[in-house]
Amino acid sequence: MAALVAAVAALAACTAGTPDAPARTDAIRPSASATAAAATLHPTPPPATVTSGSDAVAAVQASAAVFASSPVVVLADAADVPAQLTAASAAVAVGAPVLLTGADADVAAEIERLGAGAALVVGAADAAALPAEVDAVPLAPGADADAVARATGRTAGADTVVPAGGEAAAVRALTPGDVAVLRSEQAASDDGPSAGTTPSAGTPSAAVLPATASPAPGPAVLGLVAGPQPLAALATLRAAGAGVVDVPGADPRSTSAVVEQVAAAQPVAVVALGDAFGPADRLAARVASARTGTQLPGGGQLVFPAIEGQPGKKYVALYGTPGSSALGVLGEQDVPATLARAEQHAAPYRGLTGDTVVPAVEIIATVASAGPGNDGDYSSERPVEDLRPLVEAAGAAGMTVVLDLQPGRTDFVTQAQRYADLLALPHVGLALDPEWRLAPDQVHLRQIGSVGADEVNATAAWLAQFTRERGLPQKMFVLHQFSLRMITERERIDTSHDELATVVHVDGQGGQAAKAGTWAALRAGAPPVHWGWKNFYDEDQPMLDPVETYQVQPVPDLVTYQ
Repeated sequence: MAALVAAVAALAACTAGTPDAPARTDAIRPSASATAAAATLHPTPPPATVTSGSDAVAAVQASAAVFASSPVVVLADAADVPAQLTAASAAVAVGAPVLLTGADADVAAEIERLGAGAALVVGAADAAALPAEVDAVPLAPGADADAVARATGRTAGADTVVPAGGEAAAVRALTPGDVAVLRSEQAASDDGPSAGTTPSAGTPSAAVLPATASPAPGPAVLGLVAGPQPLAALATLRAAGAGVVDVPGADPRSTSAVVEQVAAAQPVAVVALGDAFGPADRLAARVASARTGTQLPGGGQLVFPAIEGQPGKKYVALYGTPGSSALGVLGEQDVPATLARAEQHAAPYRGLTGDTVVPAVEIIATVASAGPGNDGDYSSERPVEDLRPLVEAAGAAGMTVVLDLQPGRTDFVTQAQRYADLLALPHVGLALDPEWRLAPDQVHLRQIGSVGADEVNATAAWLAQFTRERGLPQKMFVLHQFSLRMITERERIDTSHDELATVVHVDGQGGQAAKAGTWAALRAGAPPVHWGWKNFYDEDQPMLDPVETYQVQPVPDLVTYQ
């Protein structure tokens, strides 16, 4: 069917009229003059519009989103697909919105808002829905190119038969200025007249639409679709010159292809067809991120994409801090060797999953210290410039970076803000290590540190806002834990930030039976998060190999080596 739809689009492009073709002269008025009225596109459309409800309601919402005014509208019945195909061709030809009657939309109010003086009424569309002062011009559903040309006063392209199931693709392929006349298979095989029919109610008050000019180009608008595609709303978008992009998962950050298309279009506004896209403000922020074209390691702008039919992502990381072998394998070698070692650790996992396995480095940015230091916080903050070589080299190599905080007596938000320059890089996320979060009278190694849900939430809120304001891709947000008391009131942790993908990283060490018990205990009653597993070279008895690691259930999203 996809090939058949493509053939329809190709036929429309290849058989449309050319300057050398003989012009139709039977009752075709000249194209609209420069003085004719024209629709006006919104000069400042809302950043994001999400249609919801029936196809008729979506048609009104799409019209309101892109058209400020229009001297004409096109009407079709909400239950008549052949009529909607005819209406789509006519609407794109004249540059006007398509509205649907016979359903729950307030068509009359939208026509009055547009200031339309005439309506092309296709088939059984209810002309009684028109305000009294609006002229009705009848047209039969399935009308051929000559009939469409007579009714609209615009030279039409070739008749194009649309197979069942190919309607949306055919409407999306319509091009202003070279419009194929779409006809359903049933209408094309009908031997009846195609010149037009009387609307279902009211009396036709004109034989042709008044002369109109095409709307002047407006701000770049992009249509987004995921799931069912309402034909009238699609036609309205095409009549306004808007392109349309398929968005798997209804998130424009979802795949490399979608991010590339949004970045190429640079839309000022989007019209998303269907409530799967969620709230308009959230969609606007997602589009702002996709518009940058920046992609995360592994592609797209989501840390853990979950798109049907598309691979997800998993991560395998080295843990430690540059220049210190005592704090983990990451610090046992220089930057190039560290990146090579990270890739070596990730490689065996690729044959064990259909997901994309991304190598990563988790860098301890602030190191728990035995003494209070100059600032009295029992945490040694590594300078940004000490970490930058590894952070930037990892990004250039297509690896993810996570900055780990061991804050001592200060708070996680304060320490995170010290590394804003690095967190502004798209491939850099953040990890909180509550084991090293001290109360004012505590020192390290005399107890296990802990943090409350409020501080975790404050850090997440800061990082989410930081990410959103800069149009950055989603960031990994890791919470290290091996004991329930390390994060108090964990059930109150806010995992709803669209800009973050939260991971609880289970750091248990020792025998595998004990580690499995820790894994199960921490997963019980947890908020909706992704899960990380740590393999310790020296402390685990024994350390799991990649096959054994991916036998842990659920399969860890992040595996770290220390």
